Amino acid sequence: MHEFPEFRIVAKADRGLQRLIDVALKLVTLGGQHEYLTRYHTVLGYTLYVPASWNDDTDAQRFVLLRHERVHLRQRRRYGMLGMAVLYLLPIVPLGLALGRARLEWEAYAETLRATAEIHGLAAARDPDMHEYLVRQFTSSAYGWMWPFPSTIRRWIRNVIDELEAAR
Repeated sequence: MHEFPEFRIVAKADRGLQRLIDVALKLVTLGGQHEYLTRYHTVLGYTLYVPASWNDDTDAQRFVLLRHERVHLRQRRRYGMLGMAVLYLLPIVPLGLALGRARLEWEAYAETLRATAEIHGLAAARDPDMHEYLVRQFTSSAYGWMWPFPSTIRRWIRNVIDELEAAR
């Protein structure tokens, strides 16, 4: 990747730190986040840690995912490693209302919607099932219940879709 020459993709299950994060997430979410190693992709520094399912993903799935993760790489460049850690892990509280984490993910998931529209068409980005998936990402144990207000997430999704429609 020209923009991030240090970028690399590494199997998540092969790394001790990733296994430790998996255990920590299971503990703090009371078992709610039990798919960290098997389903979620994670950028730390300039490394994308991927689950084994990465090998089965289509090029289109990888493209959309890499667009999302590139946002996190740009955020890391903007805020630095320490700044990203503080934003992602602390404000306002680690679980239940984490505004810093939510803002970082809003930015990245907006890119997911843009990339989805680009690859699969605007109808795919408008898909209510995709929208509900995004709402669950923010309001469930997936990200530690980072934003407990589903109506805010739905409004944000509508705004992104409106921007996509206006750009056409």
